[in-house]
Amino acid sequence: MAKRDYYEVLGVERNASDTEIKKSFRKLARQYHPDVNPGDKSAEEKFKEINEAYEVLSDPEKRKRYDQFGHAGFDPNGFGGFGGFGGFGSAGDFTGFGDIFEMFFGGTGQRTRSPQQGADLRLDMELAFEEAAFGTEKDVELPRLENCATCKGSGAKPGTQPSRCPACNGTGQVRNTQRTPLGHFQTIKTCPDCGGEGQVVTTPCPECHGKGKLRKVRKLHIKIPAGVDSGSRIRLAGEGEPGFKGGPSGDLYVYIEVKPHKIFERHGDDIFMEMPVTFVQAALGDVIKVPTLDGKAELKIPEGTQTHTTFRLRGQGIPHLRGSGRGDLHVKVVVVTPSKLNDEQRKILKEFAQKSGQDNYRPRDKERDKGFFERLWDSVVK
Repeated sequence: MAKRDYYEVLGVERNASDTEIKKSFRKLARQYHPDVNPGDKSAEEKFKEINEAYEVLSDPEKRKRYDQFGHAGFDPNGFGGFGGFGGFGSAGDFTGFGDIFEMFFGGTGQRTRSPQQGADLRLDMELAFEEAAFGTEKDVELPRLENCATCKGSGAKPGTQPSRCPACNGTGQVRNTQRTPLGHFQTIKTCPDCGGEGQVVTTPCPECHGKGKLRKVRKLHIKIPAGVDSGSRIRLAGEGEPGFKGGPSGDLYVYIEVKPHKIFERHGDDIFMEMPVTFVQAALGDVIKVPTLDGKAELKIPEGTQTHTTFRLRGQGIPHLRGSGRGDLHVKVVVVTPSKLNDEQRKILKEFAQKSGQDNYRPRDKERDKGFFERLWDSVVK
């Protein structure tokens, strides 16, 4: 099966910057990481493909060669991608070819034996509207790999040490030399016996059975800052999987999802709501109580307020996530018409209609140009 274009794998343009490539890689790596998709073979293959593409495109020299030759530039059996034999030694001696192979693929044996950072972890957290607005603290249980306390992560039984791998003599690599009509051709592969570690555990730890790590449930206390919203991400450094060969632990990323509120709707740091008022309150004016995140507040409704008029209460919105201050609360008043009237009420309303006339329903600003509503009204009453 033909390999996909590396730029296509990472979802970036061919002229993408190093920052764009790195950002896309991190996003895809978190999405398809085996720990996030346990047992999903397709996600595992996708994760490998993403890593392979990033390994090439993140290295300026490898990217330049890939742009020039494509996948052929990294095929050890296809010499065309390497621009001939110049720089590899004489035609009868190709022992340096393994070093070139390591240059393109990062030296798998050496890389495996060097310290590596542990995998990042993701935790999805759902918050109530008020918790997101004012911040909160949560205690969570997180399953993750941790270094075995019995063997301190070595995998060997206490009192013993891993021994040098006899297959690769501790190098982590196995070299293969083949005689060809052009001379000796040498390849370097990761040692299958030790997996590139250079050492093997002959007496495994009884607790972790030689793995050096155990999956445990760790309790964490997480502080959520005020002002977070759905899609916010909180990074907890060092709370991911433990590193390898003394490498640092990965990070834990907490992704926030906020539950919808039954009254308020959030847009940025401002919140919006609708408040019903009677037509008497709208006509005569009133001071009403409206709900806010901090309790109830007074709102003055001027005389002659029209339905869907919006009032703003400054500083009654969401606290700013970065910096001081808060957003605003926007209150849209909705005039409610009574659905049931008795005979006396009907009589009063009819008398009111006869005495008020149609001019009471026109806009107060008579100097402004007539809009659509005014023109429509004129066409009905004339």
